[in-house]
Amino acid sequence: MNFNVVNIIDLLKSVGEKEVRSALQEFECERNSEIEIFLKNNAIDFTKRKISVTHLILDDNGQIVAYFTLTHKPSNISSLSLSKSAIKTLSRYAILDRDSNSFNISAFLIAQFGKNSAYNGSRNISGNKLMDFCFEILESVQKQVGGGIAFLECEDKKQLLNFYQNENNRFRIFGERFSESEGKKYIQLLRFF
Repeated sequence: MNFNVVNIIDLLKSVGEKEVRSALQEFECERNSEIEIFLKNNAIDFTKRKISVTHLILDDNGQIVAYFTLTHKPSNISSLSLSKSAIKTLSRYAILDRDSNSFNISAFLIAQFGKNSAYNGSRNISGNKLMDFCFEILESVQKQVGGGIAFLECEDKKQLLNFYQNENNRFRIFGERFSESEGKKYIQLLRFF
């Protein structure tokens, strides 16, 4: 099975917003309704407003297998949460604020990331392959504009943390955030590339 990564901007130009909205309604994510809701309700608007850009993974028949959404965002990373080698690498991209003992960075954010559970062949694409597609885009952008850090947040679940920190994906924990409105703790992870 071949997969194609399609920028939603290109799809909107080629088939129109009505068709894209209709196709997005077929997406389901049993494990995380937030991923499904974002794609169906926000992906097009966020792309049009240049807040973030969604990339769809399509099969040979044009069905949505998975997607990820990327943006660029500032973040604050405490140097206390990092190893000496991570601090050395991070100092190539940011300057330490000695008053707060933290780095203020501008980095690529993987804002959404998920597979379509309604797609029969979703097992044909691994999460690692989806992440590889994501980093192909990020490395292309990096080549044009610079940068070298990607980060994301995920729920504090062992399975998710194991996936993001595995040998293929190589993310490292740098902090956590608690969402009062959702009543959830999110783990913040970064990766140098």
